[in-house]
Amino acid sequence: MQELFIIPDEIILSKIYQFRNQKVMIDSDLSELYQVETKRLNEQVKRNINRFPSDFMFQLNTEEWEDLKSQNATTSWGGRRTAPFVFTEHGILMLSSVLNSDKAINVNVHIIRIFIKMRELLLTHKELLLQLEDMRKVIDGHEDRIDMIYNYLKQFMQNQKIPRTEIGYKK
Repeated sequence: MQELFIIPDEIILSKIYQFRNQKVMIDSDLSELYQVETKRLNEQVKRNINRFPSDFMFQLNTEEWEDLKSQNATTSWGGRRTAPFVFTEHGILMLSSVLNSDKAINVNVHIIRIFIKMRELLLTHKELLLQLEDMRKVIDGHEDRIDMIYNYLKQFMQNQKIPRTEIGYKK
């Protein structure tokens, strides 16, 4: 399949939010990326609601909706009367089955690749944290020895700064 157009990763990343301990995208942002009306996207979802269980899609509650609006002072959701639906990574995958245009499929592939990159970065950070924790456990209880080594190194560095008398021929 030939890619129709490319959306910069930064644009997609800026449209990923965290609600209820899940990374999600808002229906209006997705419809903008797919270049369809939000109303049409939600109609397709409602026609295929059995494909979107609560761990794939949910509607923000009032508090979450207010929090989202306050984060985005220049919101594109100004005239909206109801809280938006948000889609998890799996819900976005499912959207490609109900929005069957080439554009929607292309955008979905791109979004999923970004979710995968994010997950890989999280795993890398988690591995680093685990390694640091292992190092901390090894070092724990050895503070006195580390202080002693530090002091010896400090003395050594100070001794290096003491001017020495030159030996040899002088001009």
